[in-house]
Amino acid sequence: MALTANWSYPTAIRFGAGRISEIAEACLAAGISKPLLVTDRGLADMEITTKTLNLVEQAGLGRAMFSDVDPNPNEKNVEEGLKVYREGGFDGVIAFGGGSGLDLAKTLAFMAGQSRPLWDFEDIGDWWTRADPAGIHPIVAVPTTAGTGSEVGRASVITNSESHEKKIIFHPKMLPAVVICDPELTVGMPKFITAGTGLDAFAHCVEAYSSPHYHPMSQGIALEGMKLVVDNLPRAYADGTDIEARANMMSAAAMGATAFQKGLGAIHALSHPIGAHHHTHHGTTNAVFMPTVLKFNADAIRDRFDRAAGYLGIDGGFDGFCAFVDQFNAGFAIPKTLTDLGVKDANLDVLVRDALNDPSTGGNPVEMTEANTQALFESVL
Repeated sequence: MALTANWSYPTAIRFGAGRISEIAEACLAAGISKPLLVTDRGLADMEITTKTLNLVEQAGLGRAMFSDVDPNPNEKNVEEGLKVYREGGFDGVIAFGGGSGLDLAKTLAFMAGQSRPLWDFEDIGDWWTRADPAGIHPIVAVPTTAGTGSEVGRASVITNSESHEKKIIFHPKMLPAVVICDPELTVGMPKFITAGTGLDAFAHCVEAYSSPHYHPMSQGIALEGMKLVVDNLPRAYADGTDIEARANMMSAAAMGATAFQKGLGAIHALSHPIGAHHHTHHGTTNAVFMPTVLKFNADAIRDRFDRAAGYLGIDGGFDGFCAFVDQFNAGFAIPKTLTDLGVKDANLDVLVRDALNDPSTGGNPVEMTEANTQALFESVL
């Protein structure tokens, strides 16, 4: 099946295999004539990155890259990137890569013309109104993984390197102007990245579907996103060259990020401090927490997952869904505990504090308290 489409809501998405060839046209459509390609260190020397830089250069838009991006990007990465961006006189970014590269790139474009410090724009109340909209530069996003969905998001997750807290930087104009979703760019992902990023998309959909907030459109998108992951992640994991499965996973990633406008929950609230303090892979950490959080939320979400399970092709309603998640994780070699994930010397007091301060707690269908949050951490150590 040829999966090719143009979508707009309001980001213009160019979806389909081979569409990275349109990168220069996408930049011009976004109003960018001198882009800085921002990616992570692991992607900097890869063929897909070189090809993209070549296409941009051949179109007369220059050739420039910033790749000093940590797996959990922090304010130091932002400061270094802004220095390169401002001194180079760039007028927009190509956000290229997985969640880390995309989030850092979006933050650079956002901060390009701001005079206030980064943390003044944390996603608290109306702090986003502190920004000068005219100082936000355009973004073309090119995801190379199928997980975070940051390419269709209005925020970035940046770690405070001093407090080791993950902070959400938000502004409506951080939404990329143009996105190129080319599944061919994901073919080279290692199996563990295919699994971890895919399960991140799954967690976004599961938590959005579980959230008690009212948003019927997000609810429907979350359900269909779960279906795409259930049907396609095993295929992409087994055969990385399966373009149809890769394309469907890219759709699922974008759908998860769209759906979680409805809210995230305890999976992300617990995962964020683990990633910030112990530098674990975000999607894999989400997967470790999912079985425990599903049981924690059982009374509040049982009825809706009883209905969803049938559509997902899973027998046994909510209980069957929980059993499926255990088997799904096992099929991708996901660790069962944080210890198996490499977390040592966990400081529970700090983890509990940071989890309760995380904005994702507000979307959990069961109230998170100091006692039950500590119990959740202890159950997966």
